[in-house]
Amino acid sequence: MHRMRFVGGVALLTVAMIGCGSTATSLAADGLIPSEPTLVEYADPSRVEGLTTATITDGDSGERSVHIVYPVLADAPGLTERLRAVVTERLDRFTATAVRPVGRDGSARPELNVDWLLPAATEQVVGVRLGVGELTQSGWRESRTTVWYDRVERRAVDSAGLLSGGPALASLAGLVRTELAGRGPGVDASAVRADARLFDSVGFNRHGDLVVEFDDYQVAAGSLGRVAVAVPAGRTEGLLSPTGLRARAAAVRAGRLPVSTLTAESIKASIKAAAAGKPPARSTRAGTVDCAAVRCVALTFDDGPGPATGELLDALAARGARATFFVTGSNAVARPDLLGRMSREGHLVANHTWSHRDLASLPPGRAAHQLTRAQEAIGQAIGQAPTLVRPPYGSAGAGVAEAARGLGLAVVGWDVDALDARDRDPRAVARRVAAGVRPGSIVLMHDVHRPAVEAVPEILRRLSAEGYAFVTVPELFGSAGMRPGQTYRSGPAAPTAPPTPAAPAASARS
Repeated sequence: MHRMRFVGGVALLTVAMIGCGSTATSLAADGLIPSEPTLVEYADPSRVEGLTTATITDGDSGERSVHIVYPVLADAPGLTERLRAVVTERLDRFTATAVRPVGRDGSARPELNVDWLLPAATEQVVGVRLGVGELTQSGWRESRTTVWYDRVERRAVDSAGLLSGGPALASLAGLVRTELAGRGPGVDASAVRADARLFDSVGFNRHGDLVVEFDDYQVAAGSLGRVAVAVPAGRTEGLLSPTGLRARAAAVRAGRLPVSTLTAESIKASIKAAAAGKPPARSTRAGTVDCAAVRCVALTFDDGPGPATGELLDALAARGARATFFVTGSNAVARPDLLGRMSREGHLVANHTWSHRDLASLPPGRAAHQLTRAQEAIGQAIGQAPTLVRPPYGSAGAGVAEAARGLGLAVVGWDVDALDARDRDPRAVARRVAAGVRPGSIVLMHDVHRPAVEAVPEILRRLSAEGYAFVTVPELFGSAGMRPGQTYRSGPAAPTAPPTPAAPAASARS
């Protein structure tokens, strides 16, 4: 039996609306259009047994920014296969078309960002909603795709599979056209056809009403943001397949918790909550190494936690080493157990935004919300407020620094890049890190890439032999500390001489 808990309210709903998924309208507006009937509640991924995540990234080429994450369920290989096919097709299309810099001055890179939520997760059915955002020469565009897995029939279906067949799809299209006809001149109801490609994100609200989401520009101008229709449950009787009936039942089960719509006030409240209320995050072993007297290096791991993060923690524990983990909020809510273990074992957990958006390409409000959502998710997992942030792709401007300052976050870069996303050979990764490190180095690695995880034992062996102690980032700076809003790419360089032979062993035990 799978252990499930369903979550409504701001905690996960704002993720769907402000992340790389849908928004009810432009955040430039003072308030958002009320859309409660079309809001879908989401299952807590930490309560889904056997759930991990798969990550696809590409930010090293300098030509484009790609970050794709989707869930992997151990007992649903068909779902994993279908999700992989969906994101691979989107990536191939993006790679073929996003070949030029974005913006009038060509300063921005094309970006593809895919995040996910669970509109249902029970012992009978699982739904995965992929929120896809693309930044190209045409501007920012958002789309949604929801894939369903029927545990009873053991098969994955696209959203059209919730319907009983072609006639049902035609009937639903007619119902949706009728609903859209009253939305005003900005919405083109005639664009709705009985085409499964238009109905690729379908779910249910807490009342069992069928919710259809459209991509930007499918039925309305992109400036209108998310366009969705809720068809009352009574009007869909006879239209649903057995999988659709199971999905609706799962959504109704989720409807016991209150729903909160997103407003400008709720955004301000989330920023305030993220900036206060929890003690600053600090390694439980901070202060046991004096980096003014011992060679220190800070290993940092981005984008996780991932499937191999537990294995990485084992390797670090075997050497008495500690590290800094810049985690994404969406992965943090999926694996809070791993964040708790990081904190207990002396590592430092830090902020890497909610869904790995390029912050420099975002309006200030959205950039701040990427930080606050991750801050809240991490704080709930470890009971402490992160004090560090690493902007995805190392991309940040004055606005990001200001937002970080307001949240009490120092901005962390790196001076050694393991290049583990492009190099499949763990030995090459280990050689590159060992050759690039100097006292005070901050090393960029990714615990979502297996070559990085497999390289860590050799990195620890080599650098330990050279007298290095492995500490968290703030420990590099000792009593001087780190200032919120300030950017740090490495720590102080002293000392340059290795310690006496007895010192490395003592550092490794600390």
